[in-house]
Amino acid sequence: MNSLILAKAQDPTLQTFENDVWWIVLIKLLGVFVILLLLTLFTINYERKVVARMAVRPGPNQVGPKGWLQSLTDGVKLPFKEEIIPKTADKVVYFIAPVISATVAFTAFSVIPFGPVVSMFGHKTALQLTDVPVSVLVLLACSSMAVYGIVLAGWASGSTYPLLGGLRSAAQMISYEVAMGLSIVAVFMTAGTMSTSQIVAAQAGNNPTTAFDIFGWSPTPPSWYAVLLLPSFIIYCIAAVGETNRAPFDLPEAESELVGGFHTEYSSFKFALFFLAEYINMITVSAFATTLFLGGWRAPWPITTFWEGANSGWWPLMWWFGKVLLCLFGFIWLRATLPRMRYDQFMRFGWKVLIPANLVWILFLAGVRVTNTRVDGGARWLVYLAAAVVVLGIALLWPASKKPREFSIEEQLAARPPGSFPVPPMDLQVPPSPRARRAVAERQPATVGGTTPAPDNTSEEEV
Repeated sequence: MNSLILAKAQDPTLQTFENDVWWIVLIKLLGVFVILLLLTLFTINYERKVVARMAVRPGPNQVGPKGWLQSLTDGVKLPFKEEIIPKTADKVVYFIAPVISATVAFTAFSVIPFGPVVSMFGHKTALQLTDVPVSVLVLLACSSMAVYGIVLAGWASGSTYPLLGGLRSAAQMISYEVAMGLSIVAVFMTAGTMSTSQIVAAQAGNNPTTAFDIFGWSPTPPSWYAVLLLPSFIIYCIAAVGETNRAPFDLPEAESELVGGFHTEYSSFKFALFFLAEYINMITVSAFATTLFLGGWRAPWPITTFWEGANSGWWPLMWWFGKVLLCLFGFIWLRATLPRMRYDQFMRFGWKVLIPANLVWILFLAGVRVTNTRVDGGARWLVYLAAAVVVLGIALLWPASKKPREFSIEEQLAARPPGSFPVPPMDLQVPPSPRARRAVAERQPATVGGTTPAPDNTSEEEV
């Protein structure tokens, strides 16, 4: 209890940022910029080493101690490479596009909380650049603006493949931005605020006014929204991968279809800006997930039970970095594991699965919240039981999808126009060879009392 009171006393509020001295703000601004650059260099090497480990190969191991300076040398090399600009490119927009992507990526990090109120050169300040009552909307606006840089880059390059990559990215951002926004609505309903610092404070535990009370029970730590709002957290993670154009959703830059996608015609420093923006966006959505669903800078629950000072001072920076790196590992794991989806599958999944599931989940949360505030004690269970019966009835009465009729190989061959070339069967199964048929026939047992083997009753499917 003492640790909880201490943590509450150090939670930043909106008034905390009004008292910051200008040079403290400048130091924090420079600190955010440096942290993002260092995290980007680390994440690039982190990704290459993790993927190499999963593929059972060495990975970067030549430049610096165990190869950890490889991304730094790549970053130094890119600005000095020769820049090639297509003759058909729109020079002004071609230059502005990567600047937009990089600038928006840095701006989104301004409302992410790193830690509680600390003492910095004798002044009390929060480990957060700034906070506003609608900080979450600022983050969503920045992620929406990022698509402008990609679309403009594809259009200004004056080439077909970059244009297709830019159009793909626009459709992808619109589709998965909706799913991401709906997943965050559940956090608004639970925390009762859009301020990022207050959302972190609402996940402190033992807070019946903000923790979502489903059956009249106020949860004790850990009260992370990743646990209380698990469907929203899962949908957010999927939408975040689509928002950042990462595998298996990296369709705007699919090298097997679009060469390099929207940045095919970019080189040198401008390509480095796109590269920087992509990794900063990964870090931003990971930090956003940490803030909204993983308790922000607060220490995990088992640590707070035996260490009262885990959420005070500069220690929360360590918990914040640990959670962000864990989210980044999820991005890398997906890239090393899953193949790229087809574009129609990707769009169908966003519009027909994620968004309807999110709407049903929000409707359920709203119903539970209204029930808890307006229905007393035992009557709640009747309401919950009635809702469960309705859901079960809908699930049982929902019409089952008819399985398409499977045509036999003879029917498929008979339906082929006369004189046409042989085509693969409709079910993409190759008919068994005569040698396989003979092998099956030879394995049949002989009839009782005779030497004649039993007729081959094995169907073509069994062969």
